[in-house]
Amino acid sequence: MVATTGSLTFTVNTSEKPVSGSTVPGGRIKQHKGRRNVVPVAIGNGRDLRETALDREGFRLVHSPSAVADFYDEDALRQVYYPEIEGFIGNLTGASRVTVFDHTLRHGDEGEQEKHQLREPVRIVHNDYTDWSGPQRVRDLYPEDANRMLAGRMAIIQAWRPIAGPIRRDPLAICDARSLDPRDLIAAERRHAERIGEIYHVAHSAAQRWYCFPDMTPDEVLIFKCYDSLRDGLARFTAHGSFDDPNTPPDAPPRQSIEIRTFAFFD
Repeated sequence: MVATTGSLTFTVNTSEKPVSGSTVPGGRIKQHKGRRNVVPVAIGNGRDLRETALDREGFRLVHSPSAVADFYDEDALRQVYYPEIEGFIGNLTGASRVTVFDHTLRHGDEGEQEKHQLREPVRIVHNDYTDWSGPQRVRDLYPEDANRMLAGRMAIIQAWRPIAGPIRRDPLAICDARSLDPRDLIAAERRHAERIGEIYHVAHSAAQRWYCFPDMTPDEVLIFKCYDSLRDGLARFTAHGSFDDPNTPPDAPPRQSIEIRTFAFFD
């Protein structure tokens, strides 16, 4: 069943490598280079799907209340939320080790973004890591142990949660990984204040199947895979991006969300 028709922001594949970046750590994205096109897309209601799987569709919605009361409390995130997510993803995937290495708080209000150095909801359709930058992130953070850590299977799995909800504005659309052709992926330079990375921007294809989960609450978390070192037909990349939902009430509050990025290692 189609939940809505939303306009998603894709990238046009040209000879020039796209660039995006922020000028301060954790700040809004203020640098852009690349050609984009906005395409109306039928977005299905993910709640109507049978149970999805990380290794098949690339994503899964789960009911998982958190003990954290204030997601803007850095200590609570690191002492409570990080272990919650590590344990949850370990149980969900069977990974022998799960390590949180990053988180991002997002707010839909520009004033709050500037005041607290929060990121904005990302409009452009993307996948956070590429074939190069997935393992490179391990090398960045664990230079002495990276070769050993990357000797087996490694995946980067994200957990996306509303922190004030339900989400009524700037919902997240996510693509069934089985409908994402490798030719849709465009390597783009991602400039951070302290380093240069790489993500995939995504070109539109009529074959892509898009979903969202209406009215997500803070007790729900969307788990999705952004990289997998295995190349045996499992989902490896899961394109996603926020969009304007024409069903959004005019008085809907700005979106507030958190995403956690983890390394999952498998024996």
